[in-house]
Amino acid sequence: MQFGFGLITCQKYPGDARDFAQLYADALDLAAEAERLGFDSVWVSEHHFVDDGYMPSLLPVCAAIAARTRKITIGTGLVLAPLYEPIRLAEDAATVDLLSNGRFVLGLGLGWRPEEFEGLQVPLSERAARLRETVTVCHQAWGGGLVESRNVAVTPKPSRPGGPPIWVGALAEPAVRRAARIADGWMATRITPESYAEQVRWAREELDRTGRNRSEFTFSMHVPTFAWEEEDAWERVRDSFNFVEWKYTDMLDARARTSPSAQPPTLTPEREQMLKAQMLVGSPERVAEEISQFQAVAENDIHYIARLYWPGMDPAAQREAMACFAERVMPLLS
Repeated sequence: MQFGFGLITCQKYPGDARDFAQLYADALDLAAEAERLGFDSVWVSEHHFVDDGYMPSLLPVCAAIAARTRKITIGTGLVLAPLYEPIRLAEDAATVDLLSNGRFVLGLGLGWRPEEFEGLQVPLSERAARLRETVTVCHQAWGGGLVESRNVAVTPKPSRPGGPPIWVGALAEPAVRRAARIADGWMATRITPESYAEQVRWAREELDRTGRNRSEFTFSMHVPTFAWEEEDAWERVRDSFNFVEWKYTDMLDARARTSPSAQPPTLTPEREQMLKAQMLVGSPERVAEEISQFQAVAENDIHYIARLYWPGMDPAAQREAMACFAERVMPLLS
């Protein structure tokens, strides 16, 4: 099993005194710390036009992480592929792969938020077709021939022959099956062991149907995670997790908002219970046991990306949680 740290978003939590320059500087420090602690990968995440400053431009940040690190894999979780011109994305990804000496993974997603598509003048109805085109263009751009739809050759090529692996994020059955057909890996989220088992079955069926080698396909996931030595694990992470989850809903109502992000509504007991059920939280032993359930379902190695980046959390607690996961959870699963 491999372990990732993420998803770095540089969101500005209400009341956080740091400006965005400091948030990005701290993000690079955390990526370097993840490498020092022995994480296999570090991941960044994308959204646009959000009042908390959610990271909109992933490839420059990945390039900066590449310059600060030497061994750790650097991945996007996820680039919203339909919002990009495919050849430019292929060129930028190749550049990051060169700067990282072959340590880059291009994670792609469909996107879902209408404001992002309208703001960037991309029809939402074309997102699936544009995702498929992006994968095709990247493979051709990183290969030895031409990008057939444009009759151009892209240079320079990535560090690795054939280019960085492409992983596709997917939840619903058609999307999971599409990932198994066109990508090198699939990234799951918002899962339980039971729902993940069904998704794994879909992916395997599609891999077998298309004659692809299961061992060459990566099964990955990103899951909210917080291992803590003391008994107050949930209390330490609760407010940050509530903010992150609330923002996904608030984004839909935030169109053209120019003021800084507000605090989420008061946390009700019902919402708190719902949130706690979505997170792997508690002692290192408990968190390791819950992760092992996903490993058992997959019946092969998985790349587990622990969502350990928490906007608004005290920086010292953030680093302590990273160290707890690396030093107490990862050894139990190796």
